[in-house]
Amino acid sequence: METTGSREATFLDRLFIWRRKRFSERNFILLLSFVVGILTACAGLLLKWIIHQIQFVLTHQFEVTESNWLYLIYPVVGIFLTSLFVRYVVKDDISHGVTKILFAIARKQSRIKGHNTWSSVLASAITIGFGGSVGAEAPIVLTGSAIGSNLGGMFRLNGNKLMLLVGCGAAGAVAGIFKAPIAGLVFTLEVLMIDLTMGSLLPLLVSCVTAAGLTFAFTGTSTVFEFHMEDAFQVNRVPAYIFLGIFCGLVSLYFTRTMNSLEDIFRRYSNPGIKWLIGGLTLSVLIYLFPSLYGEGYDLIHLLLNGGPGDWNMAMDRSLFYGHDHLLLLYLALVLLFKVFASTATNGGGGCGGIFAPSLFLGCVSGFIFSRLWNIYDWLGIHVPVRNFAMLGMCGLMSGVMHAPLTGIFLIAELTGGYQLFMPLMIVSVCAYLTIIVFEPHSIYSMRLARKGQLLTHHKDRAILTLMSMDSVIEKYEEFLYPDMDLGQLVKQISDSRRDVFPVVNRQHELMGVLYLDNVRHVMFRQELYHRFSVGELMSEPVARLIINDSMDVVVSTFDRTQAWTLPVVESNGVFVGFIRKSKVFTNYRQMLADLSDE
Repeated sequence: METTGSREATFLDRLFIWRRKRFSERNFILLLSFVVGILTACAGLLLKWIIHQIQFVLTHQFEVTESNWLYLIYPVVGIFLTSLFVRYVVKDDISHGVTKILFAIARKQSRIKGHNTWSSVLASAITIGFGGSVGAEAPIVLTGSAIGSNLGGMFRLNGNKLMLLVGCGAAGAVAGIFKAPIAGLVFTLEVLMIDLTMGSLLPLLVSCVTAAGLTFAFTGTSTVFEFHMEDAFQVNRVPAYIFLGIFCGLVSLYFTRTMNSLEDIFRRYSNPGIKWLIGGLTLSVLIYLFPSLYGEGYDLIHLLLNGGPGDWNMAMDRSLFYGHDHLLLLYLALVLLFKVFASTATNGGGGCGGIFAPSLFLGCVSGFIFSRLWNIYDWLGIHVPVRNFAMLGMCGLMSGVMHAPLTGIFLIAELTGGYQLFMPLMIVSVCAYLTIIVFEPHSIYSMRLARKGQLLTHHKDRAILTLMSMDSVIEKYEEFLYPDMDLGQLVKQISDSRRDVFPVVNRQHELMGVLYLDNVRHVMFRQELYHRFSVGELMSEPVARLIINDSMDVVVSTFDRTQAWTLPVVESNGVFVGFIRKSKVFTNYRQMLADLSDE
C-alpha cells in the first residue's frame, strides 16, 4: 500500500519534472517571484487588518482626557498569549526576523522553516494588537522570505536561486506593507546583502511591483503617511540638516546599544515566566505613563507630520500629561528615552515584533524635538519647518539603526510622498550613517552574526567563505590511534587503511596528537622495532587545532598562517571530530565561486 509520504514524494517528483519541461530556469524564477509578491502582499494586508481590528476593539472607548488603567492589563495579556502560542503551537524561536533571514542565507543555504510562512503573522498580530511596542514589518519580511524559501525548496532550486527567492520575499514584504517598491528593492540589497546583478534585478523588481500593486489595489494609492511639505529645499538650511543627521545618528547609537544591553539581561533568565513578568510589567507601566508607546505608534507619526501647534498637544491624550501643553517637549523626550525599553520588554517578555516601526517612530519624534528646540533657541538665525524635520528624522533613524542610508532615503520618500525633499533626505541619511558607523560597524540586525563570522557581505571572497560550512569540508574519522599502541599494532592499522594521517586520542577521544604516515615510513618495515616504539613516541603535536564552531574565515587564515595542508578539528572540550584538508577547502571554494558567478 502506498503511504502518504510516498504519495507526497511522487507528487513533488512529478511537479519537478513538469517544471523542467515547461519552463526555462530564468522564466520559472520570474514566475515564482510573481507568486511570492502576491502571497507576501496578502500576508501583509492580513496582518495589518488583524492588528487594527484588535486595537479598535480594545481601545476605541478610551477617554482622551485621562489615563486608562486597562493600559496596565492589555500588554501583559498580549505577551502572555503570544508566548503560549510560540511555546505550544510553533515550538520554535520566531523573534529577530531579519537576523534569522541573514543567518539562513549565510549558514543554512537560504532554507527557512515552513512554519515561518504563517507563525510570525499570528504572533505579531497578537503582540501588537494588545499594545506591544514593536513593528509588524520585520515579521512580514520573515514571512515573505519564508514563502520564497519554501517555494524554491518545493521545486528543488539550488542555493543561489533559493537565496534570490528569499530576497524576493523580503523585497516584496517591504514594498507591500509600506507601498514602497523602490525601498523594497534597496532594502534587500543593503540589509540582506543580495548582490545586484542582471540575473537578480528583474525577479526582485517583479516581486516589489507585484506586492506594491496588490496593496494599492486593496487600500488605494495614497501614501502610508500623509505629508504636506511646508517649504521646499533651501540651501541656507543645510547646516540644520547636517546637525539633524548627527543627532539622529546618536539616537540610533543609543537605541542600538541600549537594546543589545537589555536583551542580554533577558537572556540571563531561562524561565519564560520570569521573562514574561519582567517584560509585561515594564511594558504596561510605560504604556500607562506614555500611551504613545502603545502598538506601532503610527498615530503619533501622523499627528506630528500633519498637525500644527494646536494639534501637537494631542500627543499627550489619554495620559497623565493631558492638559499640560507646556510639557509637550518633555513628554516627547521621555517617549524618545523609553521607547527602546518598551520595544525590548515586548520581545524579551515573549512577544513578537520588529524594529522598523520603532525606528520610524523614534525618527519622527527626534526630528520634531530637534526642530522645535532649533527654532526656540534660533540657532544660526535659521528657521526650520517642523513637519519637514519630523519626516527627515524618520529617514535619519532608519539609516542609522539599519545601516542602510539608501533604504532610509527611498523608504521615507515613498512613505510620505516627500520626493521634493530628496536633497535634505540624502544629507540627513548620510550624516546619520556616518555618525553611527564611527561607533558601531554593523547594524542592529547583523552585529551578532558579524561577531561570529556568520554575516554575508558584498565582499565576494568573504561571502563565499561565509556560505561555506565546516561540515562540507571536514573529513570524519572512525579510525583512531592510542598513545600506548606499539609500532606493530600501528603497522597493522595502517595496512588496513588508505589514509595518510591519523588522529591519536585518549580513551575519552580527546586529541593527543597527530601521526603522519611519512614520519613512520623509515621504521614501519623493521619488524625488530615493532615492540620498541609506541604511538605516543611517534606522534607529533599539530601545528594548530581548529574548533568545530570556527568560521571558514578562521579556517583559511589558520592554513595561511601555519602553511599546513591538513589540520585537525576538535570540539570545544578537545574531543576529536575530523581533519580538514586545504585541497578540499580550495575545491569547495572554486565550486561556490562558480555558482555565485553563474547567472
